[in-house]
Amino acid sequence: MRILGIDPGLSGAFVLLENGTPIEWGLMPVMVEGSNKRINASALASQWRFANIDIAFLEQVGAMPGQGVSSMFTFGHATGTVRGVLGALEIPVRLVTPQAWKKHVGLLNKDKDAARSLAIQLWPEWRVLDKKGEGQALADAALIAGYGS
Repeated sequence: MRILGIDPGLSGAFVLLENGTPIEWGLMPVMVEGSNKRINASALASQWRFANIDIAFLEQVGAMPGQGVSSMFTFGHATGTVRGVLGALEIPVRLVTPQAWKKHVGLLNKDKDAARSLAIQLWPEWRVLDKKGEGQALADAALIAGYGS
């Protein structure tokens, strides 16, 4: 079974697990529209179109206290773009809250880097996890996909 895990947002990532092993991954492709950055829907569709994805697990997130209106709009736009691509490709989607997937893997109330540390333990040969920023987003996406396994 091929399960896609998605950490949405401009600095997010996606990971495709096959039988629990990461086989494809990437950071969210971003493009510039005027003075704004946006998710590149065409690039996502190209990456996912022939990946034979059985189901996608998308992190369900909302506004956070103290987050500005502009950043909330940007984040909502990014998440909507991802959902639109999944819908256009007819990939079934399940939303999962951060609390649910983190509880599932024992990371509830842990610091942000705990996900990357766990992912390194689960997939020690997956060296991209060593990069703090990129590795963090990929770890989250992989663990979201793992929630669906």
